[in-house]
Amino acid sequence: MLLKTFGWSFAVTALGLVAAAFYGGWTAFGIVAILAILEISLSFDNAVVNAGILKKMNAFWQKIFLTVGVLIAVFGMRLVFPVVIVAISAKMGPLEAVDLALNNKDRYQQLVTDAHPAIAAFGGMFLLMIFLDFIFEDRDIQWLRWIERPLAKLGKVDMLSVCISLIVLLITSFTFAAHAHQHGGAHADKAETVLIAGIAGLITYMIVGGLSGYFEDKLEEEEEREHEEEEEAVRSGKQRSAVVLAGQAAFFMFLYLEVLDASFSFDGVIGAFAITNDIVLMALGLGIGAMYVRSLTVYLVRQGTLDDYVYLEHGAHYAIGALAVILMVTIQYEINEVITGLVGVVLIAWSFWSSVRRNRALAAAGEGTDEKAEVSSGV
Repeated sequence: MLLKTFGWSFAVTALGLVAAAFYGGWTAFGIVAILAILEISLSFDNAVVNAGILKKMNAFWQKIFLTVGVLIAVFGMRLVFPVVIVAISAKMGPLEAVDLALNNKDRYQQLVTDAHPAIAAFGGMFLLMIFLDFIFEDRDIQWLRWIERPLAKLGKVDMLSVCISLIVLLITSFTFAAHAHQHGGAHADKAETVLIAGIAGLITYMIVGGLSGYFEDKLEEEEEREHEEEEEAVRSGKQRSAVVLAGQAAFFMFLYLEVLDASFSFDGVIGAFAITNDIVLMALGLGIGAMYVRSLTVYLVRQGTLDDYVYLEHGAHYAIGALAVILMVTIQYEINEVITGLVGVVLIAWSFWSSVRRNRALAAAGEGTDEKAEVSSGV
């Protein structure tokens, strides 16, 4: 099971490290290994959240997530995205941006760094909306009840998540503008860019998340009719394909997963520049990490981990909230990537331990009930 799920990740790791060694020797080998570990540590919460969505999709779309999705994640977000950001921010052509990335790495790094406020605003708002919508939902299972119970009551107010996100964005934008003016106004013009990018992130979440939710409801309706339709297909001698079974619902859920992954990858791409400004090594290292995140997502689904450890999803969403706040703060202040990674790991580890304790308590309660039943029945 482990080899089947992580086989491609192991293969990509071997190929990536060998390619790095040929490209730049043992130094490049070490940099790629560090970048892969960085990406995995920063994106573990991504895997848990993805698993919660992916478990609703059939095996066909899980394979699409591991194949087409990986191509989008590795080549799209870890290789093409930084180049596109440079091309847009510096108002140059794509080929010129690629030439800059390969031949003038210091200038390339500077341009990506200059674009960081807009990137952080977009990703921060998208992730903040995910966290707020989760925390404001009334759930049967609650982890930190002293927080989640009152927030679930507040969540009954329509559009509360959007209002809070916009307030956070306005405060961030105005604070950034004021800080820039106090220090010579070098970045004053970027305050408007931050505001626009944040609104774009909010709109993207509402469109993609809304469509995903709508078609998820449709998928549930399809699942209720699935058994009857399959029987009819067997009687008619025709087999329904996995694509037909998944339909538009799975497609939009897949699209939502890709946008979610893109938002998670922002901090990894920006943080990678603290280690190297070589776009080839960056793509290799982050690409290896992205493969493991996807394999881990599928592993969690197939093992039923989220069903066994019910607080894991809560911990992952709290980690998302923390990452959203960190991204918004990094618009103005620098935060070490180690802190970003540790916050997510600690929250998920805490939720995992809480799940283990809950399972033990339930098991003990069940044993106690069985003993009482045996005594009362005279056994």
